[in-house]
Amino acid sequence: MSTTTAEASPPGGKDVTAVLFEWNYASVARECTTTLGPAGYGYVQVSPPAEHIQGSQWWTSYQPVSYKIAGRLGDRTAFKNMIGTCHAAGVKVVTDTVVNHMSAGSGTGTGGSSYTKYDYPGLYSAPDFDDCTSQVSNYQDRWNVQHCELVGLADLDTGEEYVRKTIAGYMNDLLSLGVDGFRIDAAKHIPAADLANIKSRLTNPNAYWKQEVIYGAGEAVQPSEYTGNGDVQEFRYAYDLKRVFTSEKLAYLNNFGEGWGYLSSSVAGVFVDNHDTERNGSTLNYKSGADYTLANVFMLAWPYGAPDVNSGYEWSDADAGPPNGGQVKACWQDGWKCQHAWPEIKSMVAFRNATRGQSVTNWWDDGNNAIGFGRGTKGYVAINHESGGLTRTYQTSLPAGTYCNVQNNTPVTVNSSGQFTATLGSNTALAIYAGKSSC
Repeated sequence: MSTTTAEASPPGGKDVTAVLFEWNYASVARECTTTLGPAGYGYVQVSPPAEHIQGSQWWTSYQPVSYKIAGRLGDRTAFKNMIGTCHAAGVKVVTDTVVNHMSAGSGTGTGGSSYTKYDYPGLYSAPDFDDCTSQVSNYQDRWNVQHCELVGLADLDTGEEYVRKTIAGYMNDLLSLGVDGFRIDAAKHIPAADLANIKSRLTNPNAYWKQEVIYGAGEAVQPSEYTGNGDVQEFRYAYDLKRVFTSEKLAYLNNFGEGWGYLSSSVAGVFVDNHDTERNGSTLNYKSGADYTLANVFMLAWPYGAPDVNSGYEWSDADAGPPNGGQVKACWQDGWKCQHAWPEIKSMVAFRNATRGQSVTNWWDDGNNAIGFGRGTKGYVAINHESGGLTRTYQTSLPAGTYCNVQNNTPVTVNSSGQFTATLGSNTALAIYAGKSSC
């Protein structure tokens, strides 16, 4: 077991990650310079850097066939250059990391490696895979979940010394290129103790970890088992935001987070949607209109967990891979949605950084779908999710002065009693924070 303390949310003063799903590495590098750094994003998460099966679908990235960086998104040089460019822009790099499994078939990978389902020459052979060669079928059975095959993908035996050493070697190679952290794909299907052992072998055992462990009520494997290794993605947060924004009341959010039975804020990774949930309908997504935009505003304003902003591309076929093979020529062209750069969302990253460490104060709601809350003496947010406009006077803990509502770049005057009066149109928000006095 590793003796190091897990990082409670990403290390550093900026905890928002832009997840640039299926962007190629050259495009990510440019975005770090032009948008992510200036906006105050602390991290960018990139799609898996490993050679994978061929095919146009996005999920081919999640079927590795070797640990060479030779996928559709770029080669080793492009990957290393991206890390240097992002670091220069003040943005750290997290890689989506696929170590639970390999592929489901046979062929030649994107980097020229030949493989069959249980044989990856020079890397793994049949004894390195788990004995259960049928699909995961019973989430009430821990052994089935962690030793059988997720959607038919060859399941690595992470209890084995050679497999642990090899996975750690891959992650150490990524660390040598400058990677700052890892999102562990399908972590639920790997025993937490196996992951702890692998982490203990890293050249930087304090590297940030964010583990994908999808919560299921009554299931044998629970997210809380993994918090000793690092952060765990809190799927309930995203599921519940969808329900509240679409069919319940925003007033219910006044104790959102641990009060709802979630993981401790210090070890939770949160999101409105990710690449899986935006496609399977379990969460909001870019097709959800104002519900989606306002849910992202709320997430970035609310002090629970470390937020991921999902940034993908338009799809009608849920299997479709990225436009232009992952090359982003410009935001909002060729189907790239660039949610991380939507003004309503991007402006909240600086709000979050400015209000870090401040508790929720001055909560107000109308009993329905209009809410307002402060972040101590540093900021205040109001969200109107009602069907009509709303004019009222809000009580804050902010010092008197003029602030900029970063949602629409208009001035807001707070009086000596900490109050301001504002009109919010239906499905709009207001956000002001100390240090942003002019628009």
